[in-house]
Formats: sequence, C-alpha cells, structure tokens
Amino acid sequence: MLNCEGHKLANWLSILEVCSQKMKEEIIALFGSEEAKNGFGIGAGGDVTKKIDLAAENALIQTLQDHRVSCTLISEEAGTKEIGPNPSSFYLTTDPLDGTTNAVRGAPFMAISLAVSKRPYLKDVETALVSDPVHDITYTAERGKGAFRNREGIQPSLAKSLEEAVMGVDFNTLKIREIMPRLIPILEKIKHLRHFGANALELCYVADGTTDAFIDIRGKLRVTDIAAAYLILREAGGIIVTPEGNELDVPLDATQRVAFIAAANKTFYAEVQELLK
Repeated sequence: MLNCEGHKLANWLSILEVCSQKMKEEIIALFGSEEAKNGFGIGAGGDVTKKIDLAAENALIQTLQDHRVSCTLISEEAGTKEIGPNPSSFYLTTDPLDGTTNAVRGAPFMAISLAVSKRPYLKDVETALVSDPVHDITYTAERGKGAFRNREGIQPSLAKSLEEAVMGVDFNTLKIREIMPRLIPILEKIKHLRHFGANALELCYVADGTTDAFIDIRGKLRVTDIAAAYLILREAGGIIVTPEGNELDVPLDATQRVAFIAAANKTFYAEVQELLK
C-alpha cells in the first residue's frame, strides 16, 4: 500500500497515477452518455457540476483515503477539503475533469489534472500529472526531473515563425469584444489556429511539441485547470507567464482566475508577446 504521510514527496507520483486510473474508469463509463449530463448544483469553481465530474472527484477522494494520504484537496468541484490527520502537509490541486462539455457530448478531448505542492501557491507545485483518459496518454513531471509523456521524455518545438506555427487561443468568453483588439495582430499572422476545449491538455501539447503556443488572456480560466500542466510545461523547457511577461504565480484556490501566454521557446514567446502589446 502506498503511503504519503509526513513531509516527503516520495511516492506522490505513484499515488497520482493510481488516482488517475480510478478516475479514468469512472469517466470512460459515463463518457458521451445522457447520464453524464445530469447536474448536481454549482461547483466551487462556479460551473454546474455534472455527474461525470462528480464521479471523477469521488474516485479521487476515495483513492486518497484508501491509501491513507494526508492533504488538503483544492478541487474545482468540492472546493477545499481536508483529507487525513495532517491535511496541511500537502496540497493537491485538481480539476477532476477538464473538458466536461466535450465529455458529455462524446468529443474525445478531455483531461484529468492533478498537482501536488507543500504550499498553496502555483509556483510551489512539485509533482504533476495530466491524463488524457480517452487516448490513454499521461503527462507527468517532478520539479527538477524533466517532463514525460507515457514515461518518455518530452520537449517543446523549436518553432520560431508565427506564419508556420500551430497555436491555441481560448476565445470562450462573453467579453470577446474587449479582448479581440489585442488578439487581431496574432490572428492576422497565424495560419493554423486551434482550440480543443481542455486547457490542461492543450498546455501539455505545447510541452511535447504537438503545438507551438497556447494563449488565454481572458482572465476567466481557473488555476485548478492549469496547476499540473504549468509544471509539466516548465519542466519540458517551455515558457508560461502572464500576458505582461511576469512570473505566473497565484494562490491555489478553486475561485482563482489566471491569464497567460504559453510558448515553446523564448524566440517564439517574444514574437507573441510583441504582437499582444
């Protein structure tokens, strides 16, 4: 039995892998079904909690309890929940299912996001896992040890030209008229624009070179969505900062919102940031 009592990060990655497997089983059982769409009120992050979200979160909590883990859970659905006798030892920040809209409609792009830290701040995340439950792909990272896709090391692309790049942009906001003037210079230059609907996984795509950048300047995205992918991208060698170019560090809280530029390399980032100005 895995046990993560005390103040060591040893075994956390193994525990997250077990948790994600249990969560995946619940998600796949409900994926694309009418039952998955059932609502259970408003979650801590402000959106309606669907049955598929709740099933994934319950599987996570049950697995943590089964393995006698002590931590403070920071979840998009349940908010803050203390688990075990020493909950202040670790913080586990999660979006149990990033891409719920895709999941309930049967669109195969979604992610399980799990991030562990000793302090409740984004820059303190030390162990991370993002899992694609449909395609059986798992991204992991531990601080100072690099980033991995199904246990194989990854790194971002070497792209330097916006004209040939593949870039993700999240437009999902009622304030589209407010942010569009800043985005137009990029949209005029980018030929290959993408947005798949699960930001944690899209950041991992930048980390492994599938895409070259992903930007979200809405100020709407919750930190629970990106806490794990943040470390994975940085450990892969990519860049993720605020739209102004500052360090991206915020409290880990289900209501905390973020905006960012994520890019494969410094050259590419500099060009994106210049256009956003």
